Amino acid sequence: MSVGTEKQKLVLVTGGAGFVGSHLCERLVDEGYVVISLDNYFTGTPDNHIEGVVYRTGHTKDIEALVPETPDLVFHLGEYARTEKSFEDVELVWDLNKSGTFAVLEFCRRKDCKVVYAGSSTKFADQGEGRDQSPYAWTKATNTELVQNYADWFGLKYAITYFYNVYGPREMSGPYGTLVRIFTELHRNGQPLTITAPGTQTRNFTHVEDIVNGLILVGEKGQGDGYGIGADVSHSVLEVAHMFGGEHIMMPERKGNRLTSGVDNVRTKALGWQPKHALTAWVSKVKEEIGEVKHAQKRVQVFSTTFYPHAGAAEHALCDLIRAMPNVHFDVITTKFSRDTMGDDCDIKNVSLYRVGYGHKLDKYLLPFMGAKVARKLQGEHDYMFRWALFASYGALAALFARNTKNLPLLITLADQKLGNIRWYIRLILKAVLGKADQVYATDTREAQKAITLSRRTTLIRSIGSGDAFANQVRFAYSNFLLKRVKEKQRP
Repeated sequence: MSVGTEKQKLVLVTGGAGFVGSHLCERLVDEGYVVISLDNYFTGTPDNHIEGVVYRTGHTKDIEALVPETPDLVFHLGEYARTEKSFEDVELVWDLNKSGTFAVLEFCRRKDCKVVYAGSSTKFADQGEGRDQSPYAWTKATNTELVQNYADWFGLKYAITYFYNVYGPREMSGPYGTLVRIFTELHRNGQPLTITAPGTQTRNFTHVEDIVNGLILVGEKGQGDGYGIGADVSHSVLEVAHMFGGEHIMMPERKGNRLTSGVDNVRTKALGWQPKHALTAWVSKVKEEIGEVKHAQKRVQVFSTTFYPHAGAAEHALCDLIRAMPNVHFDVITTKFSRDTMGDDCDIKNVSLYRVGYGHKLDKYLLPFMGAKVARKLQGEHDYMFRWALFASYGALAALFARNTKNLPLLITLADQKLGNIRWYIRLILKAVLGKADQVYATDTREAQKAITLSRRTTLIRSIGSGDAFANQVRFAYSNFLLKRVKEKQRP
């Protein structure tokens, strides 16, 4: 069904159900535009729907079929938008940011409508080296070149904007969350703020209302490249943590974590734009709304079928992570597995090891029952931030059997498990296991997608429970250690 009238301008917003997109749709409706949103709901949500907007569900690759109308203006925000996680999602990044954006540009060329492309400020980070530091940054940077080329080749009307670390209402948490929201959720639950080393990296945090004000102006008046929409003041990650107060934990460095950012908003200001919000005021407001918080016990419960000395890349990576987080205690529930482990303990100070069984490989079949009993006892003695199962196997079953009324979030990491190779009856068990998890992580994108297929209830986007923000940050660090261990294992 076509929408729009001759009197009202028709605007298409890709990613209109997302964080920034929903605020943009809201403003456009308020200003009298007819608005269509095209979103595949990868990170968007129906909770962000705005009354008066026409919503179409689908991939931007299918924009021609999904949007038969001819818009006056297209705001293209519907792309993959996380730097460090893009290493895990490289196929998805290409699909959304290259294939999808090509289709949007072809749509705008054929419809002869102006496009406002939401570029990424990562392009300018670290003296320009940031553009190649991650799959996300590279696809966004090269897309700005593609937009400019379309203008040269076909006369496309365009403007390119660059966002700088957006925060505000409807900001996402979870694996695709942004820093301010992650810190907000950690603070809300009394958990330590996780800072990726070195912590001195700076960002120009910009309120979403300022972003939308800039987008509207650029849509109406902007032509060409270089419209940075970012606050004039920058803050280091450590400074933001101090705004929230409380304890923080320094996490290991991660690939793609740029150290510097410099805002260039001269062209946007020339259109009449000025930032009106300050991060300090927002954090103060958030803290006031949250009120007094009870500090959580820094403890994690881990389930693993085997552990030192019977360990592979996944277990070694876990040890690497534990050593890197000396202020967090890990209770590891595992099996005795063989008689040569009967007296062994772990030499890592912040680990308590609980072995079950009788010193035989068949101990793994006892883990779901004996391990769950141990876990329930420990849950009565300690308040855990989250539970974690290495592999979707007997340890994961133990974690499920140990569930209690506290509703601790459960993270399952698949490591190098190949879900496509498992037998049909095991797949049935995994379907039940993964379906009960709050978050599933796989080192391989295809395996991650198979995990979703195994259970529709499982999502890689959001997790529930009070410990999700902390679990996500721990999982990010673990994935880097795991990839290093896997590479070492593959060396001849």
